[in-house]
Amino acid sequence: MSEPIRVLVVEDEAVAADAHRLYVERVPGFTVAAVAHSAAAARRALERTPIDLVLLDLYLPDGHGLQLLRGLRSAGHRADVIAVTSARDLAVVREGVSLGVVQYVLKPFTFATLRDRLTRYGEFRAAAGEAAGQDDVDRALAALRAPRPADPPKGVSAPTLDRVTQALRAAGEDGLTAQSTATLAGLSRITARRYLEHLVTAGLATRAPRYGQVGRPELHYRWEARG
Repeated sequence: MSEPIRVLVVEDEAVAADAHRLYVERVPGFTVAAVAHSAAAARRALERTPIDLVLLDLYLPDGHGLQLLRGLRSAGHRADVIAVTSARDLAVVREGVSLGVVQYVLKPFTFATLRDRLTRYGEFRAAAGEAAGQDDVDRALAALRAPRPADPPKGVSAPTLDRVTQALRAAGEDGLTAQSTATLAGLSRITARRYLEHLVTAGLATRAPRYGQVGRPELHYRWEARG
């Protein structure tokens, strides 16, 4: 690709937005043209900046991401969209597809997962010329619709990460300690803490010491990402 694919990152959590921006910039052939923390900011960015691909959080402080996308399509914006969200409602997925969402990436995700989706999107976008037959069409679509398994970081298992994430999200504002997470997810305390720290590094969770009546303070982790 002679020109990099210009990406708009739309994510209301500042730490997560910065992480997504860094991830995108690490993938050859892609560049972040703008970052927006709200639907209104995303619309302004699209009005003043040429954008090829939107990395779209679905839960924004001033509206749902699909509402934003519906308005953009009505206004004639044709940028492709990869939805980045923790929403697992398949009705939302179907609606997104009808509006031009080409991929979904579920939070929490690793750099390898996003790199795979972006690389496949780049392959799909690079397909040019006239198809000789059905096989050529199928190959072009397969690059987009059949993602290769992405290797998680060393020591991080996707099923275990999902269990820890679900436990932390269910805990709400109270949060969890490494020990309580371990009990809920069926892990050792050391393993649970490693996964919790991964979520903190990814900008999806926070940690803070909580002081009891005696002894040293205990770290409590809380899910922060809303999208």
